[in-house]
Amino acid sequence: MALTSTMYSLRIELAHVDRGVYESLDFRMAMHPSESPEYFVARLLAYCLEYAEGIGFSRGVSDPDDPTISVRDLTGTITTWIEIGLPDAARLHKASKAAPRVALYTHRDPSVWLRQIAGERIHKVDQIAGHVFDRELIDELVARLDRRMAFDLSVTDGTLFINLDGTTITGQVTPLSLASA
Repeated sequence: MALTSTMYSLRIELAHVDRGVYESLDFRMAMHPSESPEYFVARLLAYCLEYAEGIGFSRGVSDPDDPTISVRDLTGTITTWIEIGLPDAARLHKASKAAPRVALYTHRDPSVWLRQIAGERIHKVDQIAGHVFDRELIDELVARLDRRMAFDLSVTDGTLFINLDGTTITGQVTPLSLASA
């Protein structure tokens, strides 16, 4: 028997000062059985940090060619392709050719991965917006992961402030340059 996804109900008060985005988000998000909790939290935070009209998750493992998260315009055209983790160079190349903006968010140390993709062909690699989440932030959120969650997320100068159950968790999202890869 196949395992099913676990559904999470999320209510987030988003105040992204750096981008001027202030929204009340109320949505459901699935965690596939093959997905680690760390990846799930990184995907959740990336969704919040990239929030814009037309944002959405892919259909998951059933659609491996789609971006993990995308922003689409009213015609359905992808305007932003968002990857989570450390995808291979071919996937980044494809993303960069398919969308005018590509963003990458990772919760893992990218140093070995950067050496692996060095010299690989990646279209407009210097324009890919890379970001690394503070590992302690990810671990703290994983420890508090619940099927029904409500929290406030404020972002200012690359620092995330998450108020969850009366506790404030802070961490950085650090820019990652792929141009040297």
